Amino acid sequence: MICIFIVPDNNNILRSFRLLNGPAPEPNTKTSILSSSQNKPPLKCRRSSLSERAQHAKMTTINRQQESEQKRPSTWSTFLIHFVFPMAVLVFLSNCEDVHRNIFSSVPFSSPQPPSSPLPRDDSSAPVSLSSSSTRQSAKKSKYQEEVDAAIERKLKTNQHRERQKSEQRRGDVRRKNGNSKTNSKNANYPNSPQSTELYQQMETNIAQLRNIYHASKSNPEAETKERYLSAITLADYLKHRDTVIHDGGTYQMEAIEVYRDALNILQSVWREMIRNGKDTRQPSIDIENYDPSTASYETLNRELFLDNPSKSIEGLLCATYTNLAKTYFLSNMFERAVESYDECLAYDSSYMDALSYRAQAYIILGRYAEAGRDYSRVLEMDRDRIFVDAVTGLAKVLSAKEEDVIEGGGWTWEKLVELIEREMPVQEDAYEKSNAANNAAGKKHYADSLKRLNHAMFAYHDGKTKDAALAWKYLKAGNEYKMKSVTPFNANLEKERVKKVTQIFTPEFFPENIGSTTKTPIFIIGFVRSGSTLLERILDAHPLIVGTGEDSVFNGRLDYIRNEIVKASVSGNLGNLHSVVKKLADDVVLDMRKRWEVIDANTRAGGIDEENADPPETTDEEQLSPTRFTDKMLTNYMNVGFIHLLFPNALILHVAREPMDTIFSAFKHDFPPGGFDYTSEFSGLAQLYHSYRDVMEHWDKVLPGRVTHVRYEDMATDLPNIAPKIIEAAGVPWDPTVLDFHKKKHAVNTLSTTQVRKGVYSHHFKGWKRYEEFLAPLLKKIGKRVDYDLKTTLPGYVKSD
Repeated sequence: MICIFIVPDNNNILRSFRLLNGPAPEPNTKTSILSSSQNKPPLKCRRSSLSERAQHAKMTTINRQQESEQKRPSTWSTFLIHFVFPMAVLVFLSNCEDVHRNIFSSVPFSSPQPPSSPLPRDDSSAPVSLSSSSTRQSAKKSKYQEEVDAAIERKLKTNQHRERQKSEQRRGDVRRKNGNSKTNSKNANYPNSPQSTELYQQMETNIAQLRNIYHASKSNPEAETKERYLSAITLADYLKHRDTVIHDGGTYQMEAIEVYRDALNILQSVWREMIRNGKDTRQPSIDIENYDPSTASYETLNRELFLDNPSKSIEGLLCATYTNLAKTYFLSNMFERAVESYDECLAYDSSYMDALSYRAQAYIILGRYAEAGRDYSRVLEMDRDRIFVDAVTGLAKVLSAKEEDVIEGGGWTWEKLVELIEREMPVQEDAYEKSNAANNAAGKKHYADSLKRLNHAMFAYHDGKTKDAALAWKYLKAGNEYKMKSVTPFNANLEKERVKKVTQIFTPEFFPENIGSTTKTPIFIIGFVRSGSTLLERILDAHPLIVGTGEDSVFNGRLDYIRNEIVKASVSGNLGNLHSVVKKLADDVVLDMRKRWEVIDANTRAGGIDEENADPPETTDEEQLSPTRFTDKMLTNYMNVGFIHLLFPNALILHVAREPMDTIFSAFKHDFPPGGFDYTSEFSGLAQLYHSYRDVMEHWDKVLPGRVTHVRYEDMATDLPNIAPKIIEAAGVPWDPTVLDFHKKKHAVNTLSTTQVRKGVYSHHFKGWKRYEEFLAPLLKKIGKRVDYDLKTTLPGYVKSD
């Protein structure tokens, strides 16, 4: 964005001030431009003629103005200095380097096409086939293997392009636009994300183009059937892709679902017609007869995984479309619907690996570990080329949670999984070294990702199963090192500057009085990663009047737009407009939170499922449709408390704090999705991120004392009966005793803590980092005195039990 500083001339400032507030106040009068009275202070003057009184009044006003200007800035000038200009500076700087990370991920696509990848995967860093000549001993290459190699090459080039764009964006070389893009989306009447970035603008342009093509083919009675379903699939795929890289509460998810359903209706009609006519519904439009039939991984419709949509058979398209629809349901927190859609695909081909692998992921969220383990095991049995290497880490996660359920469900044991990993790891290491020798950066990144996953699975095995800390550390360290090989080195100075911006701009004078929405509907949960936020959200979500909306924050998705609109309104000098703009921005966030929940609730009407019963409990429509609070669990919102307070001065902000080294080590050992948390996998970056967090939280306690309510994770884990009622009381809803049984309700939890929160509260993991203390010594030194955090729970009325 190009930020233009508009400085009103003195006459305009004075005229605006007079219109809004009357004569300037006395120097000792505590008056804010946002709350000052329209009444003029009475003027003391002698009895005289009308002209004399008027002249005296005029001179008195001028003298007061001069005295005020000499002793202190006028209220309007103060407002300009402490609010308008800092806001303008913040917008300008944040468009060069976002104040809040993880709002936007770089998108390497400039043409209106779905991402090029050998598999229709959501994760841009997802592994691809490893069946190249450099990694496997095989005889003559088949045409299929050549197709795989070509797909790998496309993937590597895409990743390389992405890294170049990230680098350019960090250097500030990406040209900024003014953020006023227009979109034809019927689901969004205004920009919903960091719309000032050029890549965001390009994606919006692509969507508009694809949407026009789709509607044109849909409304044209002469359009070919294939053109209609392909245009629908292409649009829906791109909408889904956009919402995986721009986290703004799922702006286009519902549209993607609608378009996928339209495509499926057409495909099903074509399929039925072909069946009636005795045609082959599995015949792709290209010759695949010469593909290697001995590769069991690619039997049936799995042969079409690497084909583009126009080349697939009707059943191949049906499977791929049902799978992508399911992934969109998953992103929208409609996990039961996701499973149903995966089931639809698997009805056409029960061995379709893409659906099996991702259905297992949905099963984990739903707590169905036996089914998840069975699906992952089936994928590992078929997938000899390790296309779906995330099945390794997925199965390790399920085995760590409930090994007995996996075995009873027919899944693999730890021993079988470890045998596969030990056999596969040398192959991947050899491929990595060859890429390194060839100076192939993209190839190194690709194989490093596979090795990271394999090593992390072995860490999980030795950490939880064998309890061999030394061996576990060996694999954890190796996995994180492979991860960091493909990440740009951490910039500590940039991180410090980010914190400096926030602390310098959000001063006590920054916050105007009597501005923002009075609503208490949103509940913001903030803190450092792996601090216990999921437990807090589950406690809140267990209350019938509170809904947990997950980690895809509507507020954060709009933050860029919110900043821009506030600056425009404040610089204009129209206070009434500023008040209404800020209130509308806040109300729109709440409205979208509610709309998002209503859609999800309508698609998953069953609601929570009791742990002991297969059937959902009976609930009334009133209970299902009348929540009064919605949680927003974007932990890095600790950087954005200033904006939260500006829009929602009465909303509850809960800061979850945990014993520092338990938090830090937990962050170090978890593999977060690509983004701002990459640097938790190495000591220097992790330490600096933690110091930044502590610096900012200390800043808010000084600038906005008492505004943030602190909740110690250890208090929740050891004193739940006493602290839970105070959490609910702070949320402003009546106590409900069923909250204490939150872990018995099978609410879907899409987070890294999914498997842990289902176990309820427990304290045996306190000081878990101590097992690895000797290996963490360098990190301890970097954390310094902050290895202790003397922060108490500040919930009103809470007293920790003895």
